Amino acid sequence: MAHTKIDRRRFLSALAGTTAAAGTAAFAGATTAGATTAARPSGSLRRRLIPPGRIGIQLWSVRDAIAELGFRVVLEELARMGFVHIEFAGYSSPAEPDITPAQIRQLLDDNGLNGIGGHRGIADFRNNMEAELDIAETMGFPYIGTANEPVSPGNRTVDGYKAAADEFNSFGEAARARGLKWYHHNHHNEFRFAADNPEVRLYDLLLSETDPHLVYLELDIYWAYVGQHIAPGFDPVDYVKAHSHRYPLFHTKDGARRPDLPHGYEMTEFGEGDIDYESFYRALPRRGSYVSLWEQDNAPATPADGGGSLGAAERSCAAMKGLRG
Repeated sequence: MAHTKIDRRRFLSALAGTTAAAGTAAFAGATTAGATTAARPSGSLRRRLIPPGRIGIQLWSVRDAIAELGFRVVLEELARMGFVHIEFAGYSSPAEPDITPAQIRQLLDDNGLNGIGGHRGIADFRNNMEAELDIAETMGFPYIGTANEPVSPGNRTVDGYKAAADEFNSFGEAARARGLKWYHHNHHNEFRFAADNPEVRLYDLLLSETDPHLVYLELDIYWAYVGQHIAPGFDPVDYVKAHSHRYPLFHTKDGARRPDLPHGYEMTEFGEGDIDYESFYRALPRRGSYVSLWEQDNAPATPADGGGSLGAAERSCAAMKGLRG
């Protein structure tokens, strides 16, 4: 594979100071229960809630770095930070315009990283299912799925979600035939009530109408708490407690409480928000068996003096490692 020429000194200088600060920035002044507890003197004696070998990243969080620097440099840096599992949001980069999935897989292997899965559009599965599964096999993924809402905004009805569940079952059946598991990643709208039945929560309908052996779930914890804000009446962790084997993956995304905003929260680096991650992880059945993937949609907006999105990734990785309970 032809390596893109990178001014590595310029890149690493953007991260200068963040490595040394990562161990403390994740805890000092943090407002989550997990971060506050980890800072206590007795924290070193408390068990890690996210085992280091179960920490990963959704590459959407560092999409700007991948576009500018390419997969080679970014994956090297993520491995250095301590990420183990990589979830993809696409397989291309302007910095490496000719890179192939096979070459990306080699970069994963070279850096001791595990490709855990990838987000693709529902239309990609409708129109190119076998091609998507081919790529997933090449990348060595155990999981492949979507972060799209199951239906269009105008179709958030009982029948709309039942039809979407049938389609998801067909996707899962095709994936299983190739030795893969198909999954859905939620946002907040899935937790709304059906437009034609205010007593039916759409996410509950999706769970009940999909085959648990064909359709798995990736709980985006932040968006579940936003869902709780806009449509109260549930605790996000209760879904995992009731269906633990359907939730192999989490998006561990933090948020600062903002009652002045429609969503009720604003995304932040992990450890700087108000979501009670210590309580969430302590309540889990089969604790330690889930893969927790850091995601922060607005990480590319991190100022350059904070190391940009990669600086946010490094500090968040350290905070995830430090979460104890």
